[in-house]
Amino acid sequence: MFKTFRNALKIKDIRRKLLYTFVALIIIRLGSILPVPGINRAYFEFWVGSQTALGFFDTLTGGSFTQMSIFALSITPYITSSIIMQLLTIAIPKLEEMQKEGEDGKKKIQEYTRYVTVGLAVIESFAMAIGFGSSGLLEGGGTFANVAVIVASFSAGSAFLMWLGERITEKGVGNGISIILLINIVAGMPRDFVNLYKQFIAGAPTVVNAIIAAVIIVAVIVAMVLFIIVLQDAERKIPVQYAKKVQGRKMIGGQSSHIPLKVNTAGVIPVIFASSFMQFPIVVASFFGVEPARAHVLPKILYLLNQSKWFNISSWGEFKYTLGALIYIALLVFFAYFYTSITFNPIEIANNMKKQGGFIPGIRPGKPTTEYLTKVLNNIIFIGAVGLTIVAIVPLIFLGAFGAYVTFGGTSLIIVVGVVLETMKQIESQMLVRHYKGFLND
Repeated sequence: MFKTFRNALKIKDIRRKLLYTFVALIIIRLGSILPVPGINRAYFEFWVGSQTALGFFDTLTGGSFTQMSIFALSITPYITSSIIMQLLTIAIPKLEEMQKEGEDGKKKIQEYTRYVTVGLAVIESFAMAIGFGSSGLLEGGGTFANVAVIVASFSAGSAFLMWLGERITEKGVGNGISIILLINIVAGMPRDFVNLYKQFIAGAPTVVNAIIAAVIIVAVIVAMVLFIIVLQDAERKIPVQYAKKVQGRKMIGGQSSHIPLKVNTAGVIPVIFASSFMQFPIVVASFFGVEPARAHVLPKILYLLNQSKWFNISSWGEFKYTLGALIYIALLVFFAYFYTSITFNPIEIANNMKKQGGFIPGIRPGKPTTEYLTKVLNNIIFIGAVGLTIVAIVPLIFLGAFGAYVTFGGTSLIIVVGVVLETMKQIESQMLVRHYKGFLND
């Protein structure tokens, strides 16, 4: 690995991209501690600490939300707008045609995505400012001036991160938005490891217990990372044979190829969708100051949706809320199939193969090919959904059973591992052009 980095630094172009990315990440971390004026940060940090539902959101912002910095919204509006635009390309024929126009169409959709991002950032900032004012989190009260400053600061910070992410994609190592997510998640990991050390190792009654706890923690983390790597790289290769045909005086075609279908076709999207769906009511209730002790039916619903209440084996009073985990798993499977259905079209793949003279051995072109691709796709989606469920549930089991709360849960680990692997492959592809040994061949 170190030899690979040395080889990468020998190439001027890659060295420049790495330096550009490094400087951009420093700017991101500096902006994460630059506070927005008018907010009682001490009281806000205490308030966020009592709201377990906000933990995942704070992880995606790299702690900027807890610090109430100008990057408090981070790139979450951009992620949301990207998902919205992907859904709209299915619902709106004009956008679907635009997507098929090639590079020009993609640039136009990207432009619309930026506009939607800014709009969402303004709406979210305004809602947060109003909510903070009603909760007494603003030092000068919910005056127009305070609200305007907060809305302008949060919106500008989110727009700047979107712009910086695009610059990293263009002038850096690529995957700019994913790189920002990566650095935000990694920034909180040292604090989590310190908390785990204090809770299970330093606080252990005997040295033997401390050693056992340390071994279990390391083994679980390593096993999770290895499992995610296998899940991210696993794919089903469907063979494709192209028929020979005469063009002019030459015989062309006859080549063999394959269609790579990733087992985890939807990536981390199902986990993000399912988590957001479960946590949204809790976040809304917390912003409006709704406390379970003051309600009757509402606390049961909130506890059912609250992941920290699942798998609590200490008392049946809270363990019964593990029923929420079944809802969570059902949502994971649903969103895995739903997202794949809007990003992968077997009918279009089959038609393109037929136009190019390609066919799957043993399967007739046309409708039979579509049915075969759909059947295979449904099978591997289920396998991928089961893998995602394991990754998402294991940290929640340790949270409920042992109180091991960490911000880098299953979703965060999938993002980190996926981004690292993709970035390594991009750098490796540039190095292999120059006949250097790559990351994956060490």
